Amino acid sequence: MSRLSVSLARSRRLLPAGLAAAALFAAPFAASPALAETARLGGVYDISVSGFKIARGSLSLVLQANAYSAKVGMEPAGIGTLFSAGKGGAEASGWVSGKKVVPSSYKMASRAADRDFFVDLAQGSGAVRSMQVTPKFKPNPERIEVTKQHIRDVVDPLSAILMPVKATKGQPDASVCDRRIPVFDGWTRFDIQLGYKEVREVSGKGYDGKVVVCSARWIPVAGHRPSTQSVQYMAENRQMEAWLAPLGSGRVFVPYRIEMGTKSGTLVVEPRQLDFKPGNDQAAR
Repeated sequence: MSRLSVSLARSRRLLPAGLAAAALFAAPFAASPALAETARLGGVYDISVSGFKIARGSLSLVLQANAYSAKVGMEPAGIGTLFSAGKGGAEASGWVSGKKVVPSSYKMASRAADRDFFVDLAQGSGAVRSMQVTPKFKPNPERIEVTKQHIRDVVDPLSAILMPVKATKGQPDASVCDRRIPVFDGWTRFDIQLGYKEVREVSGKGYDGKVVVCSARWIPVAGHRPSTQSVQYMAENRQMEAWLAPLGSGRVFVPYRIEMGTKSGTLVVEPRQLDFKPGNDQAAR
């Protein structure tokens, strides 16, 4: 299997699930709906490796007051259609409380390298209450065990796209990158450490305004095998960054663009077209 086909197989599993560096689908918009209203956000994204498009992603996000629900999907596109015909997706829901995201549910299903992947997490009271995961890891004495402590105060990969800031903020500045995001994807627990790089101006594709560019690091915590090449590569990877933009009134920031170095070249997730539809619905769904 070529390096490009391996990259596609990996992205098919990781992107719908929202893996650390590249699995943060979202869209920034400049409108400012009242907190009691429902805002609907959507977008289409291109995923490429070394400039070759391998997949296309979609997003649907609903935010009403403090409640959110989100769905993402991905299918092969461009050169990616030569290697795979499968599809994948994920959905999540929960609440935003101050600077904290509190998920309630997360489901992911995808197919990669002729294997099916499925995750169903039920969350509450700051912890994962129940889970169904397929496939399960084979027993291995080297694998770091995931304990109950590891799945407390975590977010699922899709809920990780929401990055609340203080109510008095909302303007793109260095403080937006000041966060370490604890993520549990059903198999592994890892953290995403962000750090400030710069502020840029972007335009077109449905959003005109400033984005905060943050460096990103993937930090393994549990569920992984430290000696594997993929874990070592990701843990040492310094070619990762996220461009963050304000959502709505600016109390939450989300990724506009994701870039990550891989052994096959630079993987990029960027918007093709963004859409924002404000409304007055009484429930996020």
